[in-house]
Amino acid sequence: MRGGNLLGGLRLGGLSTRPLDFPCFVKMEFRASISSEGADLSSNDQLEFLPWLRRKSGREISSMLSIGWSSYGRSLFSSRRIHAGECMLSVPYSAQLSPDITPSFLRPQICNDVGAIGRLAIVLLAEMRRGQGSDWAPYISRLPGFDEMHCLIFWSDDELEMIRSSQIYHEVHDHRTSIEKEYLAAKPIFDHYVGYFGLVSLKSFMHAYAIAQVQRLTSERESHDFQSFGWGLKFLMRTIPYFWMCWITGMGNLKGRIFDFLNHDGNSENVLMSNEDSETSEVISARDYAAGEQVLIRYGKFPNATLLLDFGFTLKDNKYDQVQISMDVPQDDPLYSVKCELLQKHCMPRLENGTSKHDRGTFTIKEVKVVHGSGKGIPPALRAFVRVLSANSLDELEEMNVEASENDGRLARRPLKNRTREITGHRILLSQITSMIQRYDVSLQSLRYVAIAPGRSEWPCRIEMARDLLSGELRVLKSAYSWLCNYCSD
Repeated sequence: MRGGNLLGGLRLGGLSTRPLDFPCFVKMEFRASISSEGADLSSNDQLEFLPWLRRKSGREISSMLSIGWSSYGRSLFSSRRIHAGECMLSVPYSAQLSPDITPSFLRPQICNDVGAIGRLAIVLLAEMRRGQGSDWAPYISRLPGFDEMHCLIFWSDDELEMIRSSQIYHEVHDHRTSIEKEYLAAKPIFDHYVGYFGLVSLKSFMHAYAIAQVQRLTSERESHDFQSFGWGLKFLMRTIPYFWMCWITGMGNLKGRIFDFLNHDGNSENVLMSNEDSETSEVISARDYAAGEQVLIRYGKFPNATLLLDFGFTLKDNKYDQVQISMDVPQDDPLYSVKCELLQKHCMPRLENGTSKHDRGTFTIKEVKVVHGSGKGIPPALRAFVRVLSANSLDELEEMNVEASENDGRLARRPLKNRTREITGHRILLSQITSMIQRYDVSLQSLRYVAIAPGRSEWPCRIEMARDLLSGELRVLKSAYSWLCNYCSD
């Protein structure tokens, strides 16, 4: 599955896409062209969902936007000319699902081992069980089924083999284990209240958990996306073509809120905001829109690894792609203990359990941009790490220690005076990246055969997602490779 957007509205390469019969606030599509139907609403939207939403909120959600049809299905369009600075969409917290609706008899029985996302999953399971008797039935009935979701926790082992080269491969198993632990912690409640929940299997819990997938949005603060939010609980659907989102705010006081279903444009300056004074979630237009134009917002600056793990789709040529790289101090290095001590002193804090990982560093590389001769995208801490690795004498290490102590405390952040050692360190990094590039090349070559191998994947779209992931990370690695080659030769 290749996504033209971050959080929904995915297009299947080479496949026909049938719109799902899930009316919603706004359907997720990316750069979808308006079809001949224009902005006409579907009958279900007119007669059921939107009136329910108005009743739930007690007011109009927007007078500027309407649900219409694009070439991929329902989309959100401007119903009149919109000027920059106008509030396009406003959804009160009262119309947004939250763990607050958990019945009082259940709250004391949910143990601390069940986190915020698990608690919301419990709410969803209970409301799903109630069916049309639920106050949220018009919303709950439009959630996608298990087979319509493609986040990595639902991939088979054969499918995961396609992305073994990526660090995200190893995170999938940890993520599954974490969800299973929460399920086991909540299982006594499910077993005791079978009439209330029905039979809740691990699979059904994972389904609900994936719908209410948690994301901490500290990385978004720099871009001012979601700048009013502390913790983000993204209520995101990994399906074609819809997106549901729920937020948690309040530093422990859970207050979830379903927002709406806007399409993503990574270049858009429209962002989701929270107005705590009026208790609403809002989108303010960052530019002018003509009547009938599809309205897009930017959800965040997420790499394909995050999108695939949590949300179940990828973008082709995602400019936010990045790669994790791990570097070790070789244990046969004669200066192993001294280097580890130095790294621990200046870079790697001791873990809570009393052990340390000061012989290993994990760093995130972004696509390298050359700015005034420096490689913007290679973390300074990574370059410092390899400078320490390049040292072959105690004097060199002591010089780095003194320089750090006399300045800002950061170790080896400046090029080494000994140019030979400087180049040696960067060649160590270059060798590591070269090895990774080779693995990615092999993985991408193998995807050509996966597409025609029977039984490797029942979802051809997942092959496309794997290709997007690996291609994006390979692009990042090659950009770092090129810069390092130039740096070492110069």
